[in-house]
Amino acid sequence: MRSLERILSARGILLETEPETGPGVGPGDAEWHREARTQYALNRWVAMTPPRFRTADTTVAEAAAWADTALSTPETAGALLLVGSTGTGKTREAYGALRRVALGGPRRFEAIAVNSADMYGCLRPTQSAGASERELRRLCDVQFLLLDDLGTTRVTEWTEEITYRLINHRYNHCLPTVITSNLPARSDHGPDLTDFVGDRVASRLAEMVTALVPMVGTDRRRDRRTA
Repeated sequence: MRSLERILSARGILLETEPETGPGVGPGDAEWHREARTQYALNRWVAMTPPRFRTADTTVAEAAAWADTALSTPETAGALLLVGSTGTGKTREAYGALRRVALGGPRRFEAIAVNSADMYGCLRPTQSAGASERELRRLCDVQFLLLDDLGTTRVTEWTEEITYRLINHRYNHCLPTVITSNLPARSDHGPDLTDFVGDRVASRLAEMVTALVPMVGTDRRRDRRTA
């Protein structure tokens, strides 16, 4: 039994046991199980989060609401899209949203965070075809995906195809996704996210995005240096 528990725990699944009789809090107590799930999820969140963002929290109501939906009914959460200029806190808010999910004690928590430039770098055709396919499949299938800085790399037919395969899979399987981008979702006065991802992905994002959060303000990194 303990071997089975270890295997399931490594996959983010915790076994429930029948409640025990008698006073005290322990493995048969519902609150004990919730706290155990929370600690497990937080450990997973910390493992995927760079040190700079390990104090991240949600500060925007729409991001918090998205996280609460992702916790209670993940199949309806869709995507959280954070857009804004450089240094407005998009990445921190994105990590904070997933931390809020972890704090809720989900029964399962598997998450990957990746910068889009790093993702394309790992998947580029010069790499082993088998390794690239496995990595793309891992990003497609993970329960929660944070895709940071979408739209900052040079557009090619290949990057557009990779983006399509990733977004289309997560769209079809109703997997919660967090996306940040320096590009506006739509713009009549310059390039927008549609110009980068292409019409096929833009169409899916239009339905997939349930929370669009414009992050405004000055570049916080520059402000810290000049303060």
